[in-house]
Amino acid sequence: MAVFDTPEEAFGILRPVCVQLTKTQTVENVEHLRTQLQAVSDAALQDLQQYVLFPLRFALKTPGPKRERLLQSVVECLTFVLSSTCVREQELLQELFAELSACLYSPSSHRPAAVSEELKLAVIQGLSTLMHSAYGDIILAFYEPSILPRLGFAVSLLLGLAEQEKSRQIKIAALQCLQVLLLQCDCQDHPRPLGEPEQQQLGDLLASFLPGISTALTRVITGDFKQGHSIVVSSLKAFYKTVGFIMADEQLRRIPKTQAKPTVEHRIADLMVHREADWVKSTGNKLAILIKKIIGCVSVHPHWKVRLELVEFVETLLSKCSQSLVESAGPLLKALVGLVNDESPEVQAQCNKVLRGFADQKVVVGSRAFADILSESLHSLATSLPRLMNSQDDQGKFSTLSLLLGYLKLLGPKINLILNSAAHLQRLSRALVQVLELDVADVKIVEERSWNSDNLTASLTASPAQPWNRVQRRYFRFFTDERVFPLLRQICQLLGYYGNLYLLVDHFMELYHESVVYRKQAAMILNELVIGAAGLDVEDIHNGCPKISPEDLRGTVTSILEEYTSQENWYLITCIEAEEGEEEMMKQPGPQAITSGVHTCQVVSFPALSKPSPTICSMNSNIWQICIQLEGIGQFAYALGKDFHLLLMSALYPVLEKAGDQSLLISQVATSTMVDICHACGYDSLQHLINQNSDYLVNGISLNLRHLTLHPHTPKVLEVMLRNSDASLLPLVADVVQDVLATLDQFYDKRAASFVSVLHALLAALAHWFPDTGYTGQLQEPTIEAEGSQAPAVSEASTTPEDIEQFVLSYLKEKDVAEGNVSSSDSDNEEEEQSIPPKVDEDDTLPDIEPPLPVQIQIAKDVMERCIHLSSDKHLKIRLKVLDVLGLCVMVLRSHKNQLLPLAHRAWPSLVHRLTNDDPLAVLRAFKVLWTLGSQCGDFLRSRFCKDVLPKLASSLVTQAPISARAGPVYMYTLAFKLQLAVLQGLGPLCESLDIGEGDLNKVADACLIYLSTKQPVKLQEAARSVFLHLMKVDPDATWVLLHELYCPVQQFTAPHPSLHPVRLQSSAEKQNPYATNVLRLLQQLQ
Repeated sequence: MAVFDTPEEAFGILRPVCVQLTKTQTVENVEHLRTQLQAVSDAALQDLQQYVLFPLRFALKTPGPKRERLLQSVVECLTFVLSSTCVREQELLQELFAELSACLYSPSSHRPAAVSEELKLAVIQGLSTLMHSAYGDIILAFYEPSILPRLGFAVSLLLGLAEQEKSRQIKIAALQCLQVLLLQCDCQDHPRPLGEPEQQQLGDLLASFLPGISTALTRVITGDFKQGHSIVVSSLKAFYKTVGFIMADEQLRRIPKTQAKPTVEHRIADLMVHREADWVKSTGNKLAILIKKIIGCVSVHPHWKVRLELVEFVETLLSKCSQSLVESAGPLLKALVGLVNDESPEVQAQCNKVLRGFADQKVVVGSRAFADILSESLHSLATSLPRLMNSQDDQGKFSTLSLLLGYLKLLGPKINLILNSAAHLQRLSRALVQVLELDVADVKIVEERSWNSDNLTASLTASPAQPWNRVQRRYFRFFTDERVFPLLRQICQLLGYYGNLYLLVDHFMELYHESVVYRKQAAMILNELVIGAAGLDVEDIHNGCPKISPEDLRGTVTSILEEYTSQENWYLITCIEAEEGEEEMMKQPGPQAITSGVHTCQVVSFPALSKPSPTICSMNSNIWQICIQLEGIGQFAYALGKDFHLLLMSALYPVLEKAGDQSLLISQVATSTMVDICHACGYDSLQHLINQNSDYLVNGISLNLRHLTLHPHTPKVLEVMLRNSDASLLPLVADVVQDVLATLDQFYDKRAASFVSVLHALLAALAHWFPDTGYTGQLQEPTIEAEGSQAPAVSEASTTPEDIEQFVLSYLKEKDVAEGNVSSSDSDNEEEEQSIPPKVDEDDTLPDIEPPLPVQIQIAKDVMERCIHLSSDKHLKIRLKVLDVLGLCVMVLRSHKNQLLPLAHRAWPSLVHRLTNDDPLAVLRAFKVLWTLGSQCGDFLRSRFCKDVLPKLASSLVTQAPISARAGPVYMYTLAFKLQLAVLQGLGPLCESLDIGEGDLNKVADACLIYLSTKQPVKLQEAARSVFLHLMKVDPDATWVLLHELYCPVQQFTAPHPSLHPVRLQSSAEKQNPYATNVLRLLQQLQ
């Protein structure tokens, strides 16, 4: 379509259309005009503006009823013209404003007209476009006292639409149009920047509408949440822009005390408002009521954009109206600080930005009035905080604590004014201590034990972004929401950052000493105070806040550390120590020994304690106190950084003690603390940390061992060191190990349990540090997957007749020797061979003394001697640990048979007693030791094993076989089943390593045959097959015959040569044979 750029051309096409519309007002004519207008340029249309507007205004002013569709089309066409042109005459602006406003009013009912939503929306958009089209100073000339009635009429119409309409689109359009009318819209070029006189003139004019606007918008804002967040956002924006303009301090300071006489009629003059001091105070008090209502509703609005707009609301009113709205300062500050920890990151970021801006402008810190308000609010909140934590739900508690945190952030360095007041400090500290009270009723904390079976950690994992914030999860009495505790930590950190650290530490140390009830909470607060004082992850919105010097911080940490590690605060009761009679408490009903074959029960009697035992709650409380103090040491290390090296000598030893504690929680936290120390002090790993400080640790251990009754936890330190170090530590601890053994000899009846744990750690470390490369490892439990690899190897070379002849001759000779049929010639030859002395090289010299043993061998020898004596201890726990240590001793001594064999000879009687006449748990552990001995002392143990142990093992297997065959699936979880399984898994490797004779092999085979039945549990069948796989390696022929006697899939075997007769075996070949499946699998392996 062509565009008409000149007024003449445009007039030629628009004149007939305008004439037709003037004569006949129809929708079609209006649409035709709008179509033609789209072909006219803006410049041409500007010259023809009033000519084009005439038929449209005529249609609006024509008396009589009009169709809504026609009115809508006219208004839309009028809006199009105004959007393309500028209104340059004040009279035209006022007339159009009145004509458009009248479209929404019914003169007969004196109420807004009941018209369609489309027409309402078109009129609202028309009004907005009209005000934007006003040119230059015309818009300012519009806002004169004479316009008050018309402007008030339009404002009331828009407020009514915003409040009563159901359409969200109309509500939002009405609120935006209201901002345009009040010259508070978001457009950058509308209006132009106003001078001070113009602002004052406009403010005086709009002040007349402030009561109606504020109350109506308050009703919209506090309406139902279902109306939508965008309506609330638009209403908030209109409220704070209007109030922020009319009540601006900058304007009110220039208001004269006496009002100038207006040059308007008396009726309009009565509508004018003089913004003098009394009016400002009265209006401020009334607005404070509305603002409190708005904040109470919006601060808990579910949509984050509404809460984000609330931040702008507070920022505008506090920055522009801090004097006129002084009564609202408290609620406004409360709303702002309450959003500091909002769940929305956008709200958090904007809130922190506003707080930082206030701090930079000294709005709070530099204004005594605001500081006083914050101080009073903080004191009031601290007073009611314990009550609120008891009565509010978790969301309420989160909001309350967010409010407290915001107050502290806003006060910044001014916190000291509050902390210097004894009443303020007392209320705040009591509130924090009460809120942080832990729930210590969980029995799991005491139940979970640490058996120290593994290293603390092999290497340091990647440090998190804020490692000092990593603490053990804990449960509190007064809240369960996980967001609350981080808030409390931030509060304490801010106190430490801005407050007087010496004052705070002294105050909370007094609470720490005052009562056991306060001790855990005070320790948590002290830890966070130090973190805050160091400035770790503290958001400082008041730039330039002076920090505490490193020397002062180190001195404070030293005093706290000394208090934490003192005797009365570090060595608390965390479990019931009852070593005597402990075995009876641990016993469970079950088979008493391998030879019993039946289940028996004993009545367990608990020994009466001489003093009242601690309660679960008290032990839980002690565990948590130790954990909090351990976490504090880790946090102190991060706070001091490299300076913590100076405190390492006083901190590391106690932490190592707790790393070996029996309580799992304490052990884990102590380990985490050691990792924190490594990160803070620059150590690569725990091993590096221990090795670099091993000299003074070993010295402390040596000194404390001399006074073991005063330092009963000393062995734990050595145990942890051994578990987390390398062979370079051995020369340092060699002398200490001798001290440990000497102390064990002295206190074997009282402290055996702790010393045996140390010996276990020592031998495990030696076995790890000095592995025997020629040894492939301890006997492993065979599995079905490995059965194929365990089958006896078959030589690929063919057997010659000479080989068969030599085999038969050797067999006959060995048989004669076994039966004692040795000829005299053979004995004479043997004597002659023995009478010939061996030749000795002249250069060889026999040493007078044996060379000294390596350190690890001497230690293992000394430890094994003690274990031989302790293996018969009356406490089951000690016996189990001693058996583990025995097995490790054998592993370390395996390369020195001259030392191992005599000790094995001495240990054998006690080991046999453990195997045959002890608790089932001890039997299992003793059998593992027997495996290890069998793999290292094969020939030495052969006769002893076959004589003392094998008959009882075989008898036990035969006795238990019918029971396991009839048992159900629950039997797999009984101790009897575990005993059977362990014996079956161990017999095969033992027979192979000991190379036992034919007769004893038959005993083993006879005892295990019944477990090849499919009636037995699957695991027992697998273990039995593993026994026969090992027997195949020892004597494949006898095993082959034995299996075929049990089940023979072939009735007759054809001989490989005609001279030999066929072989027929007398065994069952029925398919229902319960042994068929396992026998066939074994025979396949034997082929």
